[in-house]
Amino acid sequence: MPDSPPSSPPSPSSLVTTIRHDDGAVIEIRLNRPTARNALNQEILDQLRSGMGVAANDPQVRAIILSGEGKAFCAGMDLRAVRNTPEKMGDLLMTLSRLMREIRRALQPTIACVQGAAIGGGCGLMTVCDFSITHASAKIGYPEVDLGVCPAVVAPWLVRRLGAGRARQLLLAGGTIKGRDGFQIGLVSHLADLDDLHDEAMQLARDLVKGGRNAIAVTKNWLNELDGSMEDAILDKAAKISADIVQQEEAQTRLAKFFDRN
Repeated sequence: MPDSPPSSPPSPSSLVTTIRHDDGAVIEIRLNRPTARNALNQEILDQLRSGMGVAANDPQVRAIILSGEGKAFCAGMDLRAVRNTPEKMGDLLMTLSRLMREIRRALQPTIACVQGAAIGGGCGLMTVCDFSITHASAKIGYPEVDLGVCPAVVAPWLVRRLGAGRARQLLLAGGTIKGRDGFQIGLVSHLADLDDLHDEAMQLARDLVKGGRNAIAVTKNWLNELDGSMEDAILDKAAKISADIVQQEEAQTRLAKFFDRN
């Protein structure tokens, strides 16, 4: 079926575009900050939460695709914008934590369509989705420790995805890996050619729509209970750990050097 137009015309300040496909059965929430590689600042996080809230509560929506405009899915947290206000860095991390819970707890299946790069918080968005599709040369991973930052916010979701041992290796080593390697270890669920990513994500969404609405919703909710995705206490603690570390001297010094080089 042809795509529907965006739910509402994007304003000049709109950093998230919502597109309805297949008469509204599939909704695509697209990060729309391509000049910054869709880096996550407070405004885009707030708009993502709003878009997710609308999609998750729409009974017509049967599957949700999270995508990014431009050459990269998401370059991670835009800490440069708040480099001189560590408290706001903490606010960013807490908002990311809440967004990730909302993606995970949506009763519709969620799919991350990842091109180019998914770094740090961007890789966290990919990891928290039920399915993720990328290409062999994509750059994905969690380089937080390289910057003196603790990846606590994403750690619970990565442990659920890969198990504690593999998650420990990725998070402590820092850096990034290729999409093909992410697929081999189970970080990514589907691999496709770059030019086919969106079509493959749409086909997966259409396959998922064929399932029973209530059966999928109940199954998702039960799986979330089984793997601890409903446990707010540990997720709040994770956000606080990341927020505390990013305000300390080591992180501030390393981030300043990184910003000066880039």
